[in-house]
Amino acid sequence: MNKELNIFPEDFLWGGAVAANQLEGAWRTGGKGVSTADVATAGALGRAREYTPGVVAGRYYPSHEAIDFYRRYKGDIALLAEMGFKCFRLSIAWTRIFPDGDEAGPNEEGLRFYDEVFDECLKYGIEPVVTLSHYEMPYSLVEKYGSWRDRRLIGFYENYCRAVFTRYRNKVKYWLTFNEINAIALHPFVAAGLRFEEGENRERTVYQAAHHQFLAAAKAVKLGHEIDPDFRIGCMVLYPLSYPATCDPADVQANAERLNKNHFFSDVQVRGCYPDFMKRYFERNGIALRTSPEDDNILREGKADYLGFSYYMSLVTAAGPAEGGETAAGNMLGGMKNPYLKSSAWGWQIDPAGLRLSLNNLYDRYGVPLFVAENGLGAVDAPEKDGAINDDYRIDYLRAHIKEMKKAIALDGVRVLGYTPWGCLDLVSVSTGEMKKRYGFVYVDKRDDGTGTLERTRKKSFFWYKNVIRSNGEVL
Repeated sequence: MNKELNIFPEDFLWGGAVAANQLEGAWRTGGKGVSTADVATAGALGRAREYTPGVVAGRYYPSHEAIDFYRRYKGDIALLAEMGFKCFRLSIAWTRIFPDGDEAGPNEEGLRFYDEVFDECLKYGIEPVVTLSHYEMPYSLVEKYGSWRDRRLIGFYENYCRAVFTRYRNKVKYWLTFNEINAIALHPFVAAGLRFEEGENRERTVYQAAHHQFLAAAKAVKLGHEIDPDFRIGCMVLYPLSYPATCDPADVQANAERLNKNHFFSDVQVRGCYPDFMKRYFERNGIALRTSPEDDNILREGKADYLGFSYYMSLVTAAGPAEGGETAAGNMLGGMKNPYLKSSAWGWQIDPAGLRLSLNNLYDRYGVPLFVAENGLGAVDAPEKDGAINDDYRIDYLRAHIKEMKKAIALDGVRVLGYTPWGCLDLVSVSTGEMKKRYGFVYVDKRDDGTGTLERTRKKSFFWYKNVIRSNGEVL
């Protein structure tokens, strides 16, 4: 690789990503209300979490303590600063600011907590990149309004955005509206707090709720720019790169339709309107959304400034069933197994070249700056007898993906704002509630049953990533 390929932009945002509900803990501290994440029990490898109707006595809920970032944030941010982070992608817990979601005014104690967190970041020159809603929302909004199926949630979300935009206008520049917003079609409760009644048309409800989230996101963009024109407010999607199983036109068509069902979510937020292919899909399937005359204008005026996305793996799509029944798991979804790729311990297929393809696909489609908001390898990290954690497999994974990101920038001309590998501190898995599935550069001593000292330990990848950042991507 020549010298030119080793150059990232000088202002490139190297960092890492986390979510409030997966690391903060302190679930009833400081006036925080109950969130949808707070009613999720722990699952196990291969088994999803259970989302209970409220908090049931005697059950284990991993988010209630998580890794106790709420009390340990100063030490944790110091570790990120030691690695040289230029940015830190984190989320605000909506329930710390509006415990029930529909209050007239915000909770001051919750606002003060994030003041202190952002101040600690800025002390080290770390730019906060803040997700407004990351798989967490007030559980009270689920019980009282049926969650995002109700248009009134747009106003509650806008009220929340106004409170945090105004409070942190001098501390936060980069915002993301909803984490992996297209996950609403895959896991409706995780992404949007949706529970369904017997006989309800689930697909219609999902797209109705998504419509309300689109409007809420667009209103947030417009509001944020009014409060501070220098705000950069992006959207964020799960990008499921998928290849057709064969060159059979039927497989190619099936794959194109699969990708379009996800492009729909970024199309609306970046282009500011519904794509024609989705309008036709709604017509063919009898899905009539409840809309208002002003909706088109709201979407048009609230287009995202940049597009963030998560990329962990790729999938394969066929028009018919997988030959031999071989399937592969993935981030919130699955597909056919790709015989040309290796898989992680959780069955996610590792495809570094797919990141370059994804960056090109999205940049060619939208022409707006991109942000690799999540990327990483979940693995079981076992400390050695001397306490060292030699996660060379994670280094290999990240190195290969960064090399492909370099190619997209230097060879293909893709504009990438930053790179924030997922779970820079070990945290609770969103899919199963486990601690066993670790992503971080920093090991946290906690087990799946909730026991452990919570002590932090630097992994081998910690020192490797420190050199990557220090060299601006030249030393890999």
